[in-house]
Amino acid sequence: MSYQQERFIAELAVQRATLLTQKVFNEKAKGTVSKDDKSPVTIGDFGAQALIIQAIRKNFPNDEIVAEEEASSLREDKALSAEIWRLVSDIKLEDPESDSLLGGPLPSEEAMLDIIDQGKSAGGPKGRVWALDPIDGTKGFLRGGQYAVCLGLIEDGDVKAGAIGCPNLPVDDSAAMTASIGVDQTSGAGNGVLFSAIKGAGSTSRPLTNAALAESKSISMRPVPNIAEAVFCEGVEAGHSAQGDNAAVAERLGITAPSVRLDSQAKYCSIARGAGDIYLRLPVKKDYQEKIWDHAAGDLIVREAGGQVTDIYGQRLDFSKGRTLAANKGVVAAPAAVQDQVIDAVKLVLKL
Repeated sequence: MSYQQERFIAELAVQRATLLTQKVFNEKAKGTVSKDDKSPVTIGDFGAQALIIQAIRKNFPNDEIVAEEEASSLREDKALSAEIWRLVSDIKLEDPESDSLLGGPLPSEEAMLDIIDQGKSAGGPKGRVWALDPIDGTKGFLRGGQYAVCLGLIEDGDVKAGAIGCPNLPVDDSAAMTASIGVDQTSGAGNGVLFSAIKGAGSTSRPLTNAALAESKSISMRPVPNIAEAVFCEGVEAGHSAQGDNAAVAERLGITAPSVRLDSQAKYCSIARGAGDIYLRLPVKKDYQEKIWDHAAGDLIVREAGGQVTDIYGQRLDFSKGRTLAANKGVVAAPAAVQDQVIDAVKLVLKL
């Protein structure tokens, strides 16, 4: 299979969902509820999940979906549910043909809740499973920084296609990553990128639009002749990645520039197009398992752009174990030519 249609629908679905997230982001009308893990969930999370699952159901009705959110809290909070429905029912691509491909408007508020709940697949080693994170980097979204809408197709445990919308990254692929990229961002005004990849066919970027897909161009990681000059990025939240260990790895590699901190799979996308070079997500807790929706699309986009993505032991990420990366610890992404060098530094710092 070529997976061209899967990528096309994924790109359109992600693009439509970003319209909703941008609307919420710019309105600052971020209603939140509290999940068991205490992380904030926004109107944008639920709305984007509903729109994307609708598109998958319309085009690939037999596929399974592993998604981050479920609607039980909304069924108890009628006001929040109604607010999300108001926003979702108003979102459409301005290209009627593209919008129709995604299923058009949702029929009702109750249908929206039922669709949100269709992301409960257990995943696993067999079949076609879509891994969806409707807003990756929710805290970045809430604080006005980077976030991403992420969708990846996993078939028999292998990521085959993926799309990531980054509304607050600069459209210019050559724009350098700066310390300010993780805060005080705006949608529009030269920002908004849609990244995608198909296994074996490379990675692309294109500007996000409110209609049909814009023209794409190929992206690739940049060569790193001197690793001491590499730009490395990490998450903003200390609870997500061991920032002290990250800094020690950078020091061992001779990197003196401070890390660039930004939320979400925007980090994968940034290094894939050569704006940065190395992404470190070193374990904070021994028993923590990464979620597949936080990595599936980004893993493929980096690998198809000439990079490697592994855990701290140098093993490829294994998406066949269910809803989590149960067989892996941490994430290290870098250009293929220097990946082993980075892993060696990680092993020394973590005393593996």
